[in-house]
Amino acid sequence: MKDSMQPGLKITRRHDVTPDKTIDFMGEELRVYATPMMVMDVERTCLELMSEHADDGESSVGARVEIDHMGPTLAGMWIEVRAEVVEVKGPKVVFEVEIHDALDQVGKARHTRFMIDMMGQKGRLEKKAAKAKEAGAL
Repeated sequence: MKDSMQPGLKITRRHDVTPDKTIDFMGEELRVYATPMMVMDVERTCLELMSEHADDGESSVGARVEIDHMGPTLAGMWIEVRAEVVEVKGPKVVFEVEIHDALDQVGKARHTRFMIDMMGQKGRLEKKAAKAKEAGAL
């Protein structure tokens, strides 16, 4: 990870709330932005910021998300994810995040990611796949 990854870095990204990002279990008239999609948009936004500060062969993985979904956003609206790096400790990076739609703050989150070496990760996954295959889980 580059030395440029420091507390205080910020990123803001807008995401459309398309029908596939909404809940459907209350019927068409009550479709709103789904919490799992909010988590995904938070992760993608933070990943984008970390990618700007990754060395060659690195990427980042999410390890923890604490999220409060505070209000509804209708299908067809957009949300904005505003993330700020609040801690960098070795490969660990912690973000404080606010999620707003055009009218209200609809969420807040604390998200932890780790910068990883992709070749090292590939090796770990290959070992797990071999164990899973031996156990009949794959």
